[in-house]
Amino acid sequence: MNEFNLKPGMEGEVSARVTDENTALKYGSGTVRVYATPAMIGLMEAAAINCVDSRLPEGYASVGTKVDIRHIAATPVGMEVRARAELVEISGAKLKFNIEAYDSREKIGEGTHSRFVVKLNDFLKKVDDKLI
Repeated sequence: MNEFNLKPGMEGEVSARVTDENTALKYGSGTVRVYATPAMIGLMEAAAINCVDSRLPEGYASVGTKVDIRHIAATPVGMEVRARAELVEISGAKLKFNIEAYDSREKIGEGTHSRFVVKLNDFLKKVDDKLI
């Protein structure tokens, strides 16, 4: 355990349906009407958030800092996709996850994702200070 009450081996999962709104064509990340890589990465990040954020103390959240992803198979509109994240390493406020994504037929993506636990008020103040 650590100060954030997290431990390696924790898992999070999330799913979504592929629609015209999350295709490569809509995102501008390609010209084909299939599930977009940026949408898959967002789903993978959401799985990591589901893994840890609800367990953090009041006033804390995790923010993404790094993704290293391979999108290995295309998914058509209408199919369900699922992302899974496993917390594999904790170093102070730094968190590392193994992440995977699947459609109903096969694995479509895999890689690692890093997040950092922040005190939300301090983090948002720093962001707002950029506008001054």
